[in-house]
Amino acid sequence: QLALVESGGDLVQPGGSLRLSCVASGPMKYVTIGWFRQAPGKEREMVSCITARGRITHQAESAKGRFTTYRENDKNTVYLQMNNLAPEDTAVYFCAARLTEVRLTYTRTKDYDNWGQGTQVTVSS
Repeated sequence: QLALVESGGDLVQPGGSLRLSCVASGPMKYVTIGWFRQAPGKEREMVSCITARGRITHQAESAKGRFTTYRENDKNTVYLQMNNLAPEDTAVYFCAARLTEVRLTYTRTKDYDNWGQGTQVTVSS
């Protein structure tokens, strides 16, 4: 019911920064947004979860101090700002939407209703 499109992935050198965007096809002010990533040969893992009110309720340990998530509901957009990128951050990054909020935090892929197609982030010298 809510289409999502990620953008902003790129090839970047270690230490660089990227800002990923997740644009929804309609209003998303009541929607929880999760950011996930999947590296080659790895399981899909959660990066962060942001509630409809903009509260970050989960961050992966590897993201703390480097990544932040925020939203601009008037633009139907959620951002993932990534700083000090490392090769270990190389992955396809996905945003996902949960359309109802019952709990404050959703960390599992099965918790989400809609997914974008992903955007590739490659960190390499």
